Amino acid sequence: MAASAEHVGPETEETDHPESVQIKDTETNNSPGTSEIESERLEEDEEEEEEPPGPKIRETPQDIQLEAIANTVALHPSRDILVCGDVDGDVYAFSYSCTEGENRELWSSGHHLKSCRQVRISADGLKLYSVSRDKAVHLLDVERGQLVTRIRGAHGAPINSLLLVDENILATGDDGGTLKVWDMRKGTAIMDMKNHEDYISDITVDQNKRMLLTASGDGTMGVFNLKRRRFELVSEYQSGDLTSVALMKRGKKVVCGSSEGTIYIFNWNGFGATSDRFALKAESVDCIAPITENIMCTASMDGYIRAINLLPNRVIGCIGQHVGEPVEEITKSWDSRFLVSCAHDQLIKFWDISGLPKLTVNEYRKRKKKHGRMKSLTKKAFGENDFFSGLVEETEKKEEEEEEQEEDEDSDSGSD
Repeated sequence: MAASAEHVGPETEETDHPESVQIKDTETNNSPGTSEIESERLEEDEEEEEEPPGPKIRETPQDIQLEAIANTVALHPSRDILVCGDVDGDVYAFSYSCTEGENRELWSSGHHLKSCRQVRISADGLKLYSVSRDKAVHLLDVERGQLVTRIRGAHGAPINSLLLVDENILATGDDGGTLKVWDMRKGTAIMDMKNHEDYISDITVDQNKRMLLTASGDGTMGVFNLKRRRFELVSEYQSGDLTSVALMKRGKKVVCGSSEGTIYIFNWNGFGATSDRFALKAESVDCIAPITENIMCTASMDGYIRAINLLPNRVIGCIGQHVGEPVEEITKSWDSRFLVSCAHDQLIKFWDISGLPKLTVNEYRKRKKKHGRMKSLTKKAFGENDFFSGLVEETEKKEEEEEEQEEDEDSDSGSD
């Protein structure tokens, strides 16, 4: 029956040509109703396959953009929270996270009348102390940022540095070289001494909380006995301002940064004269953050953050940089995973330092890199979006392999 139907009328000529049948079938398959159904099915399948992307997890938290330059940054001892103080006298608290978009401002405080110079969080994470150019000491509640205690006119000159000795005792140093130690239970100074001729840039204390050490712009390190509440001595004068002070080697060594880019090293109980010095190719060593007993990070006016090994004295490499902007302060997070820095670019940046404790430095001094560039220790060391970062890493690996090969050849030739 189908065959007879095909031979009826003028269509019998078309059946002799298979092409016409193929065209007819193609037209049937591409009918509007069928194509719409298939396209809808395809769209539904694509919608099922495309799941909404989850939050992006970064190696380090995103930079925090501030409205003014931050002079200081302090990190919570047990939570992912930081506090910073800026040149306008404002104090901010932020929570930070490696989940993109999860950094949050928790609160802000504008209690200081002038630039906030330093902030510190107590060991229990509940109290925040801040000092300012307005000569005041403030105690705030970390959780809400509320002012608890204010000591107006704590110093006769603008306060520049702050150290929390314990939960009740704190030390402050001012632009005139005066050191004060406060008992916050009484709200009064239990030590008030002026043994420096210039500003006190930094303060530290030994593990036993007995000896207080100060770095000063007059080029000396001061030594004070907390237990006996007396001044002990100042070191010999160095050629530049001493800008920072820290303890290394389980308290056996004291290191001071300087405005001339030299690190001065003192033996414990040998505070009068330096035992060693190490000159960096840096404009200055403005702040020091100990990472391990041997490794510390330093920051400078040139914007670079360097990892330094102490004894043997080596620049291990570059942690990161605030391009062309002086760095005001660096500090490590409670879990030692990140180094946090603030600088004149109005940014707070995070650097991954989790691999630093695993690094070892040989006594053998390797020859300088051909390109003269420091080794990058983090992916962001020379810029977060550095197009050449992969190329730099490959070049460094090749150079290290060549150096190791040359060292092996030298050792082989020496054994003959």
